[in-house]
Amino acid sequence: SLSLQISAGECIAVIGANGAGKTTLLTVINGFTALTSGHVQVLGSTPSGKNTTQLRRRIGYVPQTQPVDPRMPITLIESVMTGVYGRLGWRRKPQLRDYALVRDTLDSLHLLHLADRPLGHLSGGEQRRAMVARCLVQEPELMLLDEPTASLDDDSRAIIMRLMDAVHEERGITILWVTHDLDALPSACTRTLRMHNGAIVSDIPHAPQPQ
Repeated sequence: SLSLQISAGECIAVIGANGAGKTTLLTVINGFTALTSGHVQVLGSTPSGKNTTQLRRRIGYVPQTQPVDPRMPITLIESVMTGVYGRLGWRRKPQLRDYALVRDTLDSLHLLHLADRPLGHLSGGEQRRAMVARCLVQEPELMLLDEPTASLDDDSRAIIMRLMDAVHEERGITILWVTHDLDALPSACTRTLRMHNGAIVSDIPHAPQPQ
């Protein structure tokens, strides 16, 4: 069994071995995995039925893997723009502010010079940063990141962590950061949850690190 309460604005790390249940926790919160028992409430709502679509607009999710076919005819900036449509809905037209947000986010992730490059032609680290960018331009209230720095070089890891710290400070977004690497935690994290066999076996508070 698993019992967890997260306050608005917290940045929490979730650690544990493969198969511990970390990814399942995120997919339950996001409404991708249905509960067989128990209850979950996210941002004041239960992620089920018609409510799930509206709730997902308020939740940004960066999955662990998302392979991209190099033949896929979509550019980096077009891919990131889908995060804007995720917030607005497909029937609403992005405004100048939205386009500026996309470009500023790409710039903060050192990706702006690649904006018109096909997404499938980017390196693994660049694609990973693109996924984070797509999540950020959605302007979510809650961000779920599943191993966002896995297999990245030191520069890419540092870029993502610095940006997440800045976003957390500026917007007060609630963040769940799943990782197996304790050296790859945003400075803003104030709790570390350890999972084992689908349960939280420790919940350790700690002071945020100086940035």
